[in-house]
Amino acid sequence: MKVSRFNTYLYMTLFFCMVLIACSNDSDSVGKEKPSEENETNESANAQDKEQPENNDKDQTEEEKEEELEEQEPEYYISEETATVLPLDNANENIVLLTIDDVPDANAVEMAHTLKDLGVGAIFFVNGHFINDDEGAEKLKEIHDMGFLIGNHTNTHPVLPELTKEEQTEEIVSVNNRVEEIIGERPKFFRAPHGMNSDHSKNVAKEENMAIMNWTYGYDYFDAYTEPKALTEAMVTGKGPEAGVDYSLLKPGANLLMHDRDWTNKALKDIVEGLQNHGYEIVDPHLIETS
Repeated sequence: MKVSRFNTYLYMTLFFCMVLIACSNDSDSVGKEKPSEENETNESANAQDKEQPENNDKDQTEEEKEEELEEQEPEYYISEETATVLPLDNANENIVLLTIDDVPDANAVEMAHTLKDLGVGAIFFVNGHFINDDEGAEKLKEIHDMGFLIGNHTNTHPVLPELTKEEQTEEIVSVNNRVEEIIGERPKFFRAPHGMNSDHSKNVAKEENMAIMNWTYGYDYFDAYTEPKALTEAMVTGKGPEAGVDYSLLKPGANLLMHDRDWTNKALKDIVEGLQNHGYEIVDPHLIETS
């Protein structure tokens, strides 16, 4: 009888153990159930977030980039005597400066886009008569908004020494006023038409806190260089035999003159890349001392 009762207890104990094991397995399977669609979506989104690199910084606007550049210490200055770009300290000497006059006419905006795509800077010298209407003002604003510096090339492109002092002042200051009205700042550089300054025009430019510059060479206003290939060759080598220059004017610090012309627009990319292939860096005009 005792043995029988013992067996009964043993069977009951085994039974309860089996029940406990079964319950435990059920509990584990419940915990491993397939997640709901909502959970799958959340987990997928979290996984994608982890794959994406963190980038909390917003892209800089062109204005912010320009302000940042303006805060940099100048590395170069313009020689008023030779128009070359010279280093202030230990800056790279093997540079050239690109300048484009008589803007914004038919090609200036496209030229600005070309330079922007190439990642190089230039100074765009404005004639006031091109920006007196809304269309011209919009062109100027677009060029400036791409990060290019604006220069003053007078209002009507006259021979300054032939004008009265009052007329010279009006030719220069009126352009600065109009440019500031359009882009919110006054030009930092002045180039006299035909490269002909007077003592008075120089004084006005300095009173307006503009750096005065002519150029070291340029060929796109000669008839022989109104074809893009010929112009590219002349600008990249510094030689213009048809213009009476059979030796190279391309030297470190060269200040290169171009214009808002159809053939210059077509040649511009090749000119930039040709200069770079010759080992020249296109200097950033923001790094040039102006006052």
